[in-house]
Amino acid sequence: MNWNIASVLESVADAIGDRVALSSGTTHRTWQEFDHRAACLAGALRDAGIGPNSKVAQYAYNSNEYSEGVLATFKLRAIPVNVNYRYTEDELLYLLDNSDAEALIFHGSLSEQVAKVLDRAPKLKVVISIEDGTPLVDGTQEYETFLASASPMERIERSGDDLYFLFTGGTTGMPKGVMWRHEDLFGTLTDSIYPLYGHTMPALSEDAGAIAKAIVDAGINTVHLPGSPLMHGTGAFTSFQALFSGGAVVTLTKRSFDPHEMWATVADRKVSQMAIVGDAFCKPMIAALREAESQGTPYDTSSLGLVISSGVMWSAEIKAELMGLANCLCLDSLGSSEGVGFGNSMSAPGAEAKTAKFTIGGKAAVLREDGTPVEPGGEIGILVLGGHIPLGYYKDEVKTAETFRTIGGVRYSVPGDMAIVELDNTITLLGRGSACINSGGEKIFPEEVEEAIKLQPGVADCLCVGVPDERFGEVIAAVVNPAVGASLDGATLLAGLSGLARYKQPRNWIFTDAVLRAPNGKADYKVAKKIAAEQA
Repeated sequence: MNWNIASVLESVADAIGDRVALSSGTTHRTWQEFDHRAACLAGALRDAGIGPNSKVAQYAYNSNEYSEGVLATFKLRAIPVNVNYRYTEDELLYLLDNSDAEALIFHGSLSEQVAKVLDRAPKLKVVISIEDGTPLVDGTQEYETFLASASPMERIERSGDDLYFLFTGGTTGMPKGVMWRHEDLFGTLTDSIYPLYGHTMPALSEDAGAIAKAIVDAGINTVHLPGSPLMHGTGAFTSFQALFSGGAVVTLTKRSFDPHEMWATVADRKVSQMAIVGDAFCKPMIAALREAESQGTPYDTSSLGLVISSGVMWSAEIKAELMGLANCLCLDSLGSSEGVGFGNSMSAPGAEAKTAKFTIGGKAAVLREDGTPVEPGGEIGILVLGGHIPLGYYKDEVKTAETFRTIGGVRYSVPGDMAIVELDNTITLLGRGSACINSGGEKIFPEEVEEAIKLQPGVADCLCVGVPDERFGEVIAAVVNPAVGASLDGATLLAGLSGLARYKQPRNWIFTDAVLRAPNGKADYKVAKKIAAEQA
């Protein structure tokens, strides 16, 4: 269909230009302003040598500027690259290098890490700092000044083959860039929302504005709050859906999640829907609602109709508690960076909520190893998704071949989730068939953490596993073999992990002389998990 996201959003801006598109704190941007500012940024980037297929990395928090940066990149037919704002120096440098980034947009408060990598990232042509009260780093340009330095870029013809990168963790522990064509991303995200409003997919990108106008003219006022980061798939994809529908995206201003700020923003901006990441977000949200209620200052949640979660476990008990307090629907979406639409589970106030039980998506299936469908009633298979799926991983043909497979003549995304098809044809998700640890929505691969620990004095071997945690779902437990005669403690080892992002650092330390590997040298995570469960 040749849909292009920049052309889609330009069409929406033309159709409903005076409506609010972006809001953060006291700064609100109409659709016309959003489009104009993105065009100015695109013009300035082009003057700096950024063009089609250039990679533009964003090392930034949720903000209006984040969305402007993505649209500006799309306007150029360049490729946005998400960078986790928790990354430290080496992780940031790795991602900039692996993605071939030529431009970097970052929040000034992250300048300490940026300053450490500038002289080691020769591919960067321009580095732009979003002002937030932090002194400007040498070699960088201030965002608003840079944006004002050029005329707005003219509109151009674009292609549905233009790309969007979404970097996610890989089995080796290093991030891998999932490559989405615009046509596939737009198609999969709107396939589930346009029909809700009585519309079919547009023939052309330029027709999207008329659909958005019809939606808002019908009185549907989508105000979306991504509580989860825009640099993660859940926050990014749900925000795209809101914008495609003519809605507004509202972002929080604090640098760490504050549920009180979230609920105050819901009340102030009349938020109609939000995106979170399972229990790690929802439990503090519930606690904040109860705290405000107990103090006689309850939050007004009457505008909130839908809470969307994806990426981690969202337990039935927590959903039910939230619905009882906020009287909203809960949509548990089963998706990943590698595919949208594996399944979903909608819960309503007063009805029974489910944990890890989903209605399978229309283009999804649960297959045996031989590619045939599993039989309902308890058989375990691997969850796959066809239709609009990514091209693969950037610069990783091996991992692409493993995850994006052709089975029975159909190309599928196969991230590795295992599931059971129940007798009622719903599916029960069992989890990723790997050692991946999922903590608060962050995918953590143990090999990277283990190697950092094993480099420290006195460590003979180490395996890292996930152990249950009430808030984060899982946290890391490091099961360590001390070297002969070594005396180790967790605090000392933790201090040696400053090069890792904080969420990758173990919360539990267990010291044992048990054998952690099979005779062939492969890690025995079953043993490590057993030890961790007994001692963590």
